[in-house]
Amino acid sequence: MNILTAAKNIPNPSLQEVERYLAKWDSLENYVLQEKALNKLFHDICPQNDDISNILLKCSVLNDFYSTNIFSIFPVAKHILDLNIDERLKNGDLSLVNDIANVEIGGKKKYFYSFASKYCSHHNSKNFAIYDSYVEKCLVYFNKLDHFSDFYRQDLKNYNVFNKALLDFKNYYGLEKYGLKEIDEYLWQLGKDYFPNKY
Repeated sequence: MNILTAAKNIPNPSLQEVERYLAKWDSLENYVLQEKALNKLFHDICPQNDDISNILLKCSVLNDFYSTNIFSIFPVAKHILDLNIDERLKNGDLSLVNDIANVEIGGKKKYFYSFASKYCSHHNSKNFAIYDSYVEKCLVYFNKLDHFSDFYRQDLKNYNVFNKALLDFKNYYGLEKYGLKEIDEYLWQLGKDYFPNKY
């Protein structure tokens, strides 16, 4: 089914819509407290990525809170340690997301894209947006509607393209005052409302 016909009556992005969804987010106690716990873990308790036990702790909590379905956390944590990421995180090096996402577990190549974006975003939400299927669906829908950016759905699995699409989205709809985190909270909830996953 075409994504334009799949969703009906989605309000156009606007300052009022973003504010409405941000207020809704603030009322979701479980998400707000999970974010608070993650911020404490990533910024106060384990801000660096040079100790495997700290990385394991962050990966495990992130995997649990976000249900990212990584069944073997240690190889992912070891991979992050080996990448020596702290300077790249600080500098907002977007190529880091794809580097973290590509990991080998038990001789098999895996691509934990959403997890990698979340790991980077929780260290530096100013530069790293969170990739999520709900956010992707919203970007694809509004782009088909208003052509605010130049991408195809499959392109969004490239983090540079995804990041540019989000910035183009913000600029096109006059949402420049919001950070990537706020845009994520808005689009994630909007996607959940209008493009629910079918199980």
